[in-house]
Amino acid sequence: MTFQKVCVYAGSAPGASEAYAAATRELAAGIVARGAGVVYGGGSLGLMGVLADATLQAGGTVTGVIPRFLDDREVGHDGVTDLRVVETMHERKMLMADLADAFVVLPGGIGTLEEIVEMLSWSQLGLHRKPMGLLDTDGFWQPLVDLLDHMTAEEFVGLDHRRLLLSAPSPGELLDAMADWEAPVVDRQWLHSEDET
Repeated sequence: MTFQKVCVYAGSAPGASEAYAAATRELAAGIVARGAGVVYGGGSLGLMGVLADATLQAGGTVTGVIPRFLDDREVGHDGVTDLRVVETMHERKMLMADLADAFVVLPGGIGTLEEIVEMLSWSQLGLHRKPMGLLDTDGFWQPLVDLLDHMTAEEFVGLDHRRLLLSAPSPGELLDAMADWEAPVVDRQWLHSEDET
């Protein structure tokens, strides 16, 4: 699978470790090297700003989508290829999802977590069939991976649905896994994989 645009969810803070920014720059270079552009939340701060700047420096295109109330606070990145200002957070998430054909999640906070969980839910419901991956820099997302595995073991998440979200410790590994990903065939037997039915 090839990507035209990759939606990247990222924190508006830099985080406690320089490793997060380094991985962000590596991801940006990897996306551009694969001939794809970046779609992101339009901010200039934290890992969001690092992502936009690194993508542009690598010669890639960046589409930012930001709600007006955040842009009015001067957090919008005015140097991106295309900055789209929308009215609500819901519009932002919908437009970002529509523009992209894959999703990558960098370290971040509550908003970043909420965005990928919503995309995972949408995929479970069959509203999209796009690859999604956690960039698990220094094990940042391991607690979420463990939680999803626990939910699966406790039969609240079906086995095929668990396979909808990939994770890898490095940008290259993650992008390769996403390129090789094929959407599982999900039917109404939510708790069993196809090979078990």
